[in-house]
Amino acid sequence: MKLSKRNALLFMAVICAAVICWAHQGACAEEAVIKLSDPQYTRGKLLMEALKERKTSRAFSGKELSDELLSNLLWAAAGVNRPDSGKRTAPTAVNWQEIDIYVALKSGLYLYDAPSHSLKPVLAKDIRESVGMQPFVKEAPVGLIFVADFAKMAGAYQPSDEDKKFYSATDTGYISQNVYLFCASEGLATVALGMVDRPSLAAIMKLRPEQRIILSQPVGYPKGEK
Repeated sequence: MKLSKRNALLFMAVICAAVICWAHQGACAEEAVIKLSDPQYTRGKLLMEALKERKTSRAFSGKELSDELLSNLLWAAAGVNRPDSGKRTAPTAVNWQEIDIYVALKSGLYLYDAPSHSLKPVLAKDIRESVGMQPFVKEAPVGLIFVADFAKMAGAYQPSDEDKKFYSATDTGYISQNVYLFCASEGLATVALGMVDRPSLAAIMKLRPEQRIILSQPVGYPKGEK
């Protein structure tokens, strides 16, 4: 069907508007990525001191973590400590690196991208109250959610479903302990939570069927600190 000159111009205007909108959205999405500051490798307590101070706390202050502290926390949890190989501070079976760390903040939900040491936006919504089933979770300024991506657990060795569950649980434990030790070193409060409404939280996070929530871990200053 041949378009009239007027319709042809209108069609071109619509196409141009769509391209501009797409470009604008792409730029906005790129700007929304939060580039974290470089980790500060020389700060913190000695390992034995951190082990002595390691504990579970369920009472949090609403005081926000500084950008530097959040950067150090995420790097300690599962950041890249060997850039030449891309390997992390926490081990994973077969180096699958199948555990993704989602970060729930007041400003929204983000995915920690270890190779670029940045936070990628997922939801522009505060979901901290859904991080666990206990009321204190909404008080912590940071809610870490450990999600296993079973799609990453492939290669020469093909694990069974039971193996995937076992290894992803074990690998999450390593990351969680890194968080515990970091918090002990920095005087922060934290608790690993198994009491999570996983189906509800997975729906909120819009996870794929092959993604499984293992644990969550709120982090913040101890209650009473301002």
